[in-house]
Amino acid sequence: MRLIVARCEVRYSGRLDALLPEAVRLIMVKADGSVLIHADAGGYKPLNWMTPPTVIEESPERMVVRKRAGATEDRLEIDLREIFADVSHELEPDPALTKDGVEAHLQELLAEQPQWCGVGFRLVRREWPTDIGPVDLMCRDEEERWIAVEIKRVAGIEAVEQLTRYLERIRVDPAFESCRGVLAAQQIKPQARTLAEARGIECVEVDLAVLRGEREPDLKLFAA
Repeated sequence: MRLIVARCEVRYSGRLDALLPEAVRLIMVKADGSVLIHADAGGYKPLNWMTPPTVIEESPERMVVRKRAGATEDRLEIDLREIFADVSHELEPDPALTKDGVEAHLQELLAEQPQWCGVGFRLVRREWPTDIGPVDLMCRDEEERWIAVEIKRVAGIEAVEQLTRYLERIRVDPAFESCRGVLAAQQIKPQARTLAEARGIECVEVDLAVLRGEREPDLKLFAA
C-alpha cells in the first residue's frame, strides 16, 4: 500500500472526461493496481479511481494510470505539483470478511432456496470468486441467464456499490457479459433501492422466518 499526500490536478479520460482542479489530496495505490484519489471530506468514497488491471507510469511530476476497457482505454493523469508525503507499507494478507451470524445464515438459507431471489433461480455456486472478492451466490434462471446475488441483513448504498463492482469484474468475461445483479436483504433502505434500480439491479426483501419455515409467507390478493 502506497500513500501519497500531494497538491495535484487529476484528469480522467475514457467513457467520459473529468477534471479535478489543483488541490491537496490523498493518492492511494494498492498492490493489486487499484488507484484511488481522496479528498479530506466526502466519507469513504474516492473522488476518482481506477480498478485493476492497470498499468502505472511515473515520472517525478506525473503519474499516469491506464486501463484497457474493451476497444478503448481509460486514463487517469495525476499532475503532482507538490508532494507532502510519500510512504509505502507492506500489509499482511487480509483474512476473508466474516459475515455476522444473521447474514451468514441468510446466505445459507437462500443457497438452499434460491427461488426466493427470483422465479426459477437455481444455485450454481456459493462464494463465486472475482478478483476483488467473492459474490455470495451465482445462479441461473429458467432461460439459463446468469445472475449474481449479493446478500445483506440490511442493505444500504454501500451494498449497491459492492455488487456494482462485482458485476463490473464478472462481465469482463464475454461469457458473463449479460450477467445481471440481485440485491437480497431483510431490509433494503430507500436510497439503496433507488440507486439499485438506476443501475439495473433488482432488489428482493426476504423474511428470515419464512426461509426457516417458521411461518407461511404472506398471501397477496389481487382483484380480478
